[in-house]
Amino acid sequence: MKTLDTCRVCGRPFFGEALLRYENMPKAAQFLPDAASLAQDKGFDLDVRQCSGCGLVQLSSEPVAYYREVIRAAGFSEEMKAFRMRQFQSFIGNHDLQKKKVIEIGCGRGEYLTLMQQAGADAYGLEYAGESVRECVNREMKVSQGFIESAATPLHSAPFDAFYILNFLEHLPCPNSILRGIYRNLADDAVGLVEVPNFDMILRNMLFSEFAADHLLYFTKDTLTTALRLNGFDVIECSEVWHDYILSAVVRKRKKTDLSPFSDQRSRLKHELEDYLRLFPKNKVAIWGAGHQTFAVIALADLAGKVRYVVDSAHFKQGKYTPATHVPIVPPEALVSDPVDAVIVMAASFSDEVANIIRLRFNKKMCVSVLRDYGLEVLRSSHAEPEA
Repeated sequence: MKTLDTCRVCGRPFFGEALLRYENMPKAAQFLPDAASLAQDKGFDLDVRQCSGCGLVQLSSEPVAYYREVIRAAGFSEEMKAFRMRQFQSFIGNHDLQKKKVIEIGCGRGEYLTLMQQAGADAYGLEYAGESVRECVNREMKVSQGFIESAATPLHSAPFDAFYILNFLEHLPCPNSILRGIYRNLADDAVGLVEVPNFDMILRNMLFSEFAADHLLYFTKDTLTTALRLNGFDVIECSEVWHDYILSAVVRKRKKTDLSPFSDQRSRLKHELEDYLRLFPKNKVAIWGAGHQTFAVIALADLAGKVRYVVDSAHFKQGKYTPATHVPIVPPEALVSDPVDAVIVMAASFSDEVANIIRLRFNKKMCVSVLRDYGLEVLRSSHAEPEA
């Protein structure tokens, strides 16, 4: 049997030695041997490993042959039915999912689809096992046969407003693929419910018999949150449910950060600086501060050739030029030897200190302005104070 030596989620190597090694363990928890197949049934050595990067505990062995299929006990308890109905009603109510499209990934024979439909959602299912799909379809459930093999796997009737995947993720050898595939088939701002066996509880209670070939991944709250975030989901909440046996995470599809206001701010500042420069004769305005913000502003506001020089007190910058825009960088004394009518201070948190230095050491008629987060602040007009 092939074994793995890197994490199934983050790809980092395992710690050097296995956390546990169980010999002659069952190769599967389903499709049990009968009398005729006992001679062929052999155990295997189960190694429990841990990722040295994200900390996820996992088996290094191959998945069971039927890992794509969801197999649930046909008659789950009345207590479980009542719990799921309350949970689904809360999920739908909290996230405005009434009559919205919600898909269960790995829906088995539709045990939970019926409850989700009854709770008010427009329920869909995805299941690999053909017999289970046929049973669902015969019961007029909207179930498709398939499995998310990669992030590029399209789902029928996508995009969905929400999804849920219950005690299935821990079986999968490539959890990133299915999570990214789910992400791809969701509407913007979609939410989800992800549940796995609770390894935090297993650790607390030292349940040594909980390791099984079917379960490749053993998630704590921390490692489940990491896996979900790495695959595009923000975790709204994560809690222990069902007598602490289950970790239940509510997630939201992460949006791209909207940086369009940056373009608006750039355009506004460019016009503001152009208007300011027009108040003075050509090449009679300098900038103080040869830092990365200044370099960016000169480039993005097209100030090359419009300012005389950049002042900076750091000796190693003097005599050089601003990158890309090639404005000369000079020492503060240039304000005396090659005077200008105005200085724009771009020194970030040091700006007020620099403005005070200019007031004390140089021409008091020189106009001093500071580039703030909100724009240009003129500290003094060119005739604000008489010359001493």
